[in-house]
Amino acid sequence: MAVIGIALVLPLLLQVFLLNVSSATANWNQTLDISVYMDRGAGAARVQAVAKQLRARGDVAAVNIITADEALAVFRRESGFGDALDALRDNPLPDTLVVTPARTASTPQAMATLKTAIAAMADVQTVQVDTQWVMRLQSMLEIIRRVVWLASGLFGSGIVLVVGNTIRLDILNRRTEIEVMKLVGATDSFTRRPFLYGGIWYGLGGGLLALALCAATVGLLAGPVERLAGLYGSSYRLEGLGWARDIQVLAAAAVLGWLGSWVAATRHIRDIAPT
Repeated sequence: MAVIGIALVLPLLLQVFLLNVSSATANWNQTLDISVYMDRGAGAARVQAVAKQLRARGDVAAVNIITADEALAVFRRESGFGDALDALRDNPLPDTLVVTPARTASTPQAMATLKTAIAAMADVQTVQVDTQWVMRLQSMLEIIRRVVWLASGLFGSGIVLVVGNTIRLDILNRRTEIEVMKLVGATDSFTRRPFLYGGIWYGLGGGLLALALCAATVGLLAGPVERLAGLYGSSYRLEGLGWARDIQVLAAAAVLGWLGSWVAATRHIRDIAPT
């Protein structure tokens, strides 16, 4: 059980890391604002109409209008070129719509679709959005997901082998008992059944130990992570697997234990013949 627990805890910790990274970046789509620059001759009424159309879309969370006069005032205040701007006859800046996509539209593919739809609207001059960092983040998360699956597969195979070897030794220790059972008519499946139950219990015990180690690790790291998040003005807290995933882990551990015991028991009990 201890070996199974230690083998399971590494992929579980990788899964916890992946879940927390995904949770921490869940609201980053709010920084994926799309800047929509309108034609200078569109007029305020047309800008309002386009904003209304965008707000009605399901993949848009919010639309903020920045008029040309507001943009010029901000530029004048922050650039320090007030005198030079006074020499201009007309305001060179266009009316701008800042579109915040919905959370479901924060993927690079959805952002590209939304950008194309906005660019096709009348009186829209330019649509600007930077999704490169989103694509990098998604790629990194996909790599972590695959590492989790690979680690789970490797350690799961190790658990099957460990349980199989344990059951094999148990069968060898009970060889005489098995021979007597077969002499009185016990079938291979009947003789194999107690060993299958033993494999399930090995898996459940190892799964419980792995969950305990994972919870202890999360508890040790929760305080430092919360303090680090507070330094960045965030209230983020480290999260564990949750009870639903805990049940899945126990079920997977029990299945792996049953599989290892089934392979070993089927092979070795079949080779035992009563004498």
